[in-house]
Amino acid sequence: MRPLQKEIIEVLKAKPEIDPKQEFRKSVDFMKDYLKKYPFFKSLVLGISGGQDSTLCGYMAQTAVNELNEEKGNNEYQFIAVRLPYGVQADEQDCQDALNWIQPSLSVAVNIKPAVDASVQSVKEATGKELNDFLKGNVKARERMKVQYDLAGLYQGVVLGTDHAAEAITGFFTKHGDGACDIAPLYRLNKRQGKAILKYLGCPEHLFLKKPTADLEEDKPQLPDEVALGVTYDDIDDYIEGKAVSDEAASKIESWFLKTEHKRFGPITVYDNWWRK
Repeated sequence: MRPLQKEIIEVLKAKPEIDPKQEFRKSVDFMKDYLKKYPFFKSLVLGISGGQDSTLCGYMAQTAVNELNEEKGNNEYQFIAVRLPYGVQADEQDCQDALNWIQPSLSVAVNIKPAVDASVQSVKEATGKELNDFLKGNVKARERMKVQYDLAGLYQGVVLGTDHAAEAITGFFTKHGDGACDIAPLYRLNKRQGKAILKYLGCPEHLFLKKPTADLEEDKPQLPDEVALGVTYDDIDDYIEGKAVSDEAASKIESWFLKTEHKRFGPITVYDNWWRK
């Protein structure tokens, strides 16, 4: 095993193998324990994109609130599934399929296009410069998270994140966008393990076998994550599980890990010296 590989695995708390039933239970209990610890929270909030990660986290969240309500004998808790399209989403049917499978307590749809376009236009008017397509994609991700926190405020909610080991290692998320949340129930799992849990749960296969895409750039619609990263999720998962991968794949993964380190930490103060080393 490569020296940095061992360090990364320890940082991500990743396991070479999982029991899907146990890991599902661990995430559900984690959410239940959090709500019990902070009783002023009454809901879990998550954006549903129609992809593997939000489908899995959403099903876990609905399971958590269902169990809490059954234990308490009321409907005190709810899971709020949020659709956050920019105009019309190309894979909207997958989103609806995910919602039909999850059966959320409440489903809310907010079109982020007017807010995103207004923000981009305001920056252009103030600076004379227009955000490129990549930067506009970050605006979309941050607007989606803003809406989730708006809803969390309305419904006494906790915002869930879908960050997992295969995203964390590459920093493949928008800082203060989809990377912002209150709790991250999938942290430690890789893509392969998330698929295994969904298969165990009986999720419709097309929702977890589809090519993952952030779909934030209009110039490159539905751009697969693996194309953007330059490395496959199979290689990333193998690396995280402590297996051997090609030198080319390992170098790419380690390069992403090192240059996106800042994304995996909160604000740095003058008392934090780890980053100087």
